[in-house]
Amino acid sequence: MSVQRSAFIFAWILLLPAVLYVLAIVAYPLVDTFILSFTDASLKKTTNWVGWINYEKIFNATFAEVILRTFIWTFFSVALKMVIGTFGACMLNAAVPGRSLFRLLTMPPWIVPMAIGIFMWGWMYNGQFGMISGLLQRFGLVDGPVAFLAYGSTAFWATIVTDVWIGVPLVTIYFLAAIQSIPKDLYEAAWTDGAGRWYRFRRITLPLMVPAIITMSMLSLIATFNSFDIIWILTQGGPSGETTTMIIDTYQTAIGSKKYGEGAARAVLICIFLSLFCFAYFRVTRRLNPEKRA
Repeated sequence: MSVQRSAFIFAWILLLPAVLYVLAIVAYPLVDTFILSFTDASLKKTTNWVGWINYEKIFNATFAEVILRTFIWTFFSVALKMVIGTFGACMLNAAVPGRSLFRLLTMPPWIVPMAIGIFMWGWMYNGQFGMISGLLQRFGLVDGPVAFLAYGSTAFWATIVTDVWIGVPLVTIYFLAAIQSIPKDLYEAAWTDGAGRWYRFRRITLPLMVPAIITMSMLSLIATFNSFDIIWILTQGGPSGETTTMIIDTYQTAIGSKKYGEGAARAVLICIFLSLFCFAYFRVTRRLNPEKRA
């Protein structure tokens, strides 16, 4: 056996555990869900093949609103995380006393168990004894208690604020690492030429952070699009479905209503959207990397 063939076999032996893991944990559930989406699977004993009926059911005005709401919720959540994370990273990178302590203080929202953090926000949003409503009344900004989670418009933005609070620390630390990897010589040269902070940020920091911003935006987009805990704990998709996103609707259909076939069809649609996002990400990163493009 040649050395090259031996190396090839040895490489596949090393990859075998990862390949089996992907097949068992990722590939099989995806294929099974796709097949399930063409059936009328439910709690009944018999399961029949129904073709495209489950997909035809989801393409209606109601589900179109759910899709639009999901995209709006994801867009604002991710955009706010990127903006606040960039600002926070720049502040933490500044040469100020105690910045190590400031960096440590950014982590609690990410370190605290998600459920506990969400319950805390739910308490603050409460109209009767919540802190936010109490402060608004104390400063005379509202006349009475404000139950943020009882109305569709306020509940929608309340879930976004909670998601941003949970996600910003990781984005900030990631962007801080990206900023600190920028060569200091560039800043020194710009400072010598009389460039101000805003000019250095626009011409040096931000352009060199673009790869990190794109990567973190993609990761945050996938996590936010699939976010279930925040909305479910705060509103369970209410009031009147105003905070129902695709992942919530899928859960309510498959688990709540026990319509597994229809739920599987919704899950397949979510997978398609995320695949398109990933495809767009790879296209963008390929254009930003001339070596890969060549």
